[in-house]
Amino acid sequence: MVPLGWVGGVVGLVLAAAISLYANALIAMLHEYGGTRHIRYRDLAGYIYGKKAYSITWTLQYINLFMINTGYIILAGSALKAAYTVFRDDGVLKLPYCIAIAGIVCAMFAICIPHLSALGVWLGVSTVFTFVYIVIALVLSIKDGMNSPARDYAVPEHGVTKIFTTIGASASLVFAYNTGMLPEIQATIKQPVVKNMMKSLWFQFTIGLVPMYMVTFAGYWAYGNKTETYLLNSVNGPAWVKALANITAFLQSVIALHIFASPMYEYLDTRFGISGEAMKAKNLSFRVGVRGGYLAFNTFIAALLPFLGDFESLTGAISTFPLTFILANHMYYKAKKNKLSISQKGGLWANIVFFSLMSIAATVAAIRLIAVDSKTYSLFADI
Repeated sequence: MVPLGWVGGVVGLVLAAAISLYANALIAMLHEYGGTRHIRYRDLAGYIYGKKAYSITWTLQYINLFMINTGYIILAGSALKAAYTVFRDDGVLKLPYCIAIAGIVCAMFAICIPHLSALGVWLGVSTVFTFVYIVIALVLSIKDGMNSPARDYAVPEHGVTKIFTTIGASASLVFAYNTGMLPEIQATIKQPVVKNMMKSLWFQFTIGLVPMYMVTFAGYWAYGNKTETYLLNSVNGPAWVKALANITAFLQSVIALHIFASPMYEYLDTRFGISGEAMKAKNLSFRVGVRGGYLAFNTFIAALLPFLGDFESLTGAISTFPLTFILANHMYYKAKKNKLSISQKGGLWANIVFFSLMSIAATVAAIRLIAVDSKTYSLFADI
């Protein structure tokens, strides 16, 4: 909202939701293409294009998930630091230290939860954490907004910088709505798979967006263009309430990261033949070494460049645009071209070209934002 303002932000959020629903629906409708259930994104691409596309898609998906995981570690570290500063704002516990702690906790959770289906009760706990964060962030933002003087909603950037931040913000918008792992999610849905997935998508992109919109709009209304990237750094309220919200944000980030890291864990387990009893010495030591090493690298990158907004933009640019928009439109064209009208084919190709150009522009903008912030804050910044 800050780099786009009220009009651009609201229109952008609604438009990004609409095109994300459309692109995900295209992928969902291909789940049983050719009479086979495609339970991984790369499997679907490999079936339609061949083995080379399988590898390219997996690379894009890996980049997407790696960047998302890095973003979650930054978010968890930011929440941990915010919880600390509620009680002691002495500058002793810096953000890189908090990110390191977050990485260790994420690694411990990944070692203890061998696979996605083992999350079980943690999914319910995750829902509670999310609900607590939403309620506290919303209530405190509204309270601050009602008691604050007039806010400035003007877009803070000008000239060339404004163009780059606007493009970067567009990548953040599409990142907010997409996972890059829809076939993996669809694989868990009961028959009829396509019909039930479409119901889920419509629910998610209508009712499911209401809490996000409420927090986003209330936060921007309350603080204007001074809103922090991590909203809880802007709010005022009782110490225990702010601490509770930050702790739930921290714990929720740990659980959410595990969900988005699961495709990589599943690939590594399959690649190295890990199966059977989860607590068997071989399997446990594998998770400690491989998952721990993977998350250690994630954590290092998060601490090195702890710019959450910039990472959202870069992830949207280099992976969300290609995976969710370019590839989805082209796969649907390739699979259904004999059944499509000329206008439908033209629409799909227009989307492919447009999102390809957007991906290139957003990548340049995101790299520029990270370079500028790196000069401003230095590496391993305490922000």
